[in-house]
Amino acid sequence: MGVARLVVVGGGKMGEALVAGLLRAGWAEAAQLVVVEPVASRRDELAARLSGVRVVDAPDRAEGALVAVQPRDVPAACRAVAAAGAGRVLSIAAGVPLAHLESWLGDGVPVVRAMPNTPALVGAGAAAIAAGSAAGEADLAWAEGILSAVGTVVRLPESLLDAVTGLSGSGPVYVYLVAEALIDAGVLVGLPREVSAALVGQTLLGAARLLTESGQGPEALRAAVTTPGGTTAAGLRALEAAGLRSAFLEAVAAATARSQELGRAQG
Repeated sequence: MGVARLVVVGGGKMGEALVAGLLRAGWAEAAQLVVVEPVASRRDELAARLSGVRVVDAPDRAEGALVAVQPRDVPAACRAVAAAGAGRVLSIAAGVPLAHLESWLGDGVPVVRAMPNTPALVGAGAAAIAAGSAAGEADLAWAEGILSAVGTVVRLPESLLDAVTGLSGSGPVYVYLVAEALIDAGVLVGLPREVSAALVGQTLLGAARLLTESGQGPEALRAAVTTPGGTTAAGLRALEAAGLRSAFLEAVAAATARSQELGRAQG
């Protein structure tokens, strides 16, 4: 059997989503991909869902490896893919610094660290990548090719990945909280809950598409629907009076600080 193009260590939701995205994007054929999953029942699920992809319990030799396991399992995963001869490694393990990844992989193995977020599960993720000391342009482009199959990718120095965690890593949860609050608000003013939920979901989806597809910034889009003395202006006034903008600033700052703390704890 030939050398696989990519071995994905970790058959959880994110690992599965990335493999499915790579197949949809035509990045590789199913036979060129391998997923490593220690739990037998989960291996059976993945084999059924990812037709043609080999699902095994230990890493095979591959051109590259994607580490998608819990932080506590990263040292063993890195040592296993290094022993299997992976030529380059992409890690999406939360909070695990490049220096630690490199120490477990051994000298000279190019490694790229990434911070994706959960909308990758539906092909709409946002991820940032940072290069290790041995990783060059080709390695970054390789990592971008993998992650872009499930969303948008930006390049940043590792020192900014905690900020990415605080913003886009935790950001979907902030949006879910806004959605909950808006649904409750719709019920408060008389809408049936199921109607309020449907309207809120579509409103958030439509607003996100306008923001990303219209070519206009959020300030311009907000101004376009804020008529002086109108309903939207009244609503915005209430939000500003309640400190909504400040609350988001504090949330992102707090999440960033916590990510930094967890990263230090990895040492």
